[in-house]
Amino acid sequence: MAKLHLVHLTDAHRRSAIDPRIDPRVAPTSGTYRRVGVRRVLTRPNPLLTRRAREVDPRAEGVVELAEEMVATMRTSPACVGIAAPQVGESIRMFCMDVTGHRKTRSCAGLVVMVNPHIVSRSDNVIMREGCMSVPDFTGDVARAARVVVEGLEPGTRKVVRITADGMEARCLQHEIDHLDGFVFVERVGDVSALFARKTYE
Repeated sequence: MAKLHLVHLTDAHRRSAIDPRIDPRVAPTSGTYRRVGVRRVLTRPNPLLTRRAREVDPRAEGVVELAEEMVATMRTSPACVGIAAPQVGESIRMFCMDVTGHRKTRSCAGLVVMVNPHIVSRSDNVIMREGCMSVPDFTGDVARAARVVVEGLEPGTRKVVRITADGMEARCLQHEIDHLDGFVFVERVGDVSALFARKTYE
């Protein structure tokens, strides 16, 4: 099975295929490549978004391919920094994330794709504005841990990966794991006054 490298991608061929920001000089000059599909993102109130996703063997058939499609979907979606598998119609515990370049980023592991993630520890508390592709008409102020440690498995292997994050990266990790547990951010908004309408997704 092909391997999707976690956090620091080293395969220039795959990186150029799924990330248009990659310098084309590192891409191969010839060859045949599989076109990576872009998935439709489910929106609330789709019932799949309310279910707890099941754990999956990261070496199972189709996991790496799904990971690549999730990354491609994230890359082509304006302002998107993360997507969980249930958002693209697959009720398994996997997400991708990349907060590189976000103005509220502090820690930054780069591209992260993680299977069966869980939060090892969390500390402090901070309220920040959140949005979500599955809730395209609203943003909201959500209280989450300011710092987290998250562990999970690398797609295509059983390698354990551990990430210590703060700022926007910590928030994104918690947001995506919420999706795997059947929650969207509006269910974390403490009061209706902290929910804000928007007409377009930015």
